[in-house]
Amino acid sequence: MRLDLETCGVRSFRGTDAADLALHANNRKVWLQLRDRFPHPYSVDDARGFIAFARGATLESEFAITVDDLPVGAIGAILRDDVERCSAEVGYWLGEPHWGRGIATRALAGFTRFAFDTWDLERLYAVPLASNTASCRVLEKVGYQLEGRMRRSAVKDGTVRDQLLYAILRGVGTAAKPATMTSSRAS
Repeated sequence: MRLDLETCGVRSFRGTDAADLALHANNRKVWLQLRDRFPHPYSVDDARGFIAFARGATLESEFAITVDDLPVGAIGAILRDDVERCSAEVGYWLGEPHWGRGIATRALAGFTRFAFDTWDLERLYAVPLASNTASCRVLEKVGYQLEGRMRRSAVKDGTVRDQLLYAILRGVGTAAKPATMTSSRAS
């Protein structure tokens, strides 16, 4: 999969991405906003393991966020099953040198359109920590709506925290569209 989004891209991971991915992932500020399954410190071996997982999945749902075709973050979805099979949880992170440049917003908008076009979904949602105001703003810019506050629902870095629930529905509050975007399934 490949989305070209002017200033950034979203594409399938490559085996050669590990060093660049680890460079951006090995940052406590990044880790503080993510689930504990995201390791810290984050090594090249961690990156290799994640890339192998993403590339080996039966249904590809984890992708690199790129700048100049180099990975600077990741975005993906956990596709739900059973009665929640019409939903998927979206997650993303971006390396600190690329914060504040609109890259996460562009990547999420492109990925949101890709997810609705590719999978039989009615709903995409995200559950950022309430303290992660930058991620909340990205979600809002793309058209995700705040549905609620999940009080004292997570523990991160030894502190109990609130999370927020954001969602976007197929055909409702559509994702912000970058000026040009191309999509191809080539890996």
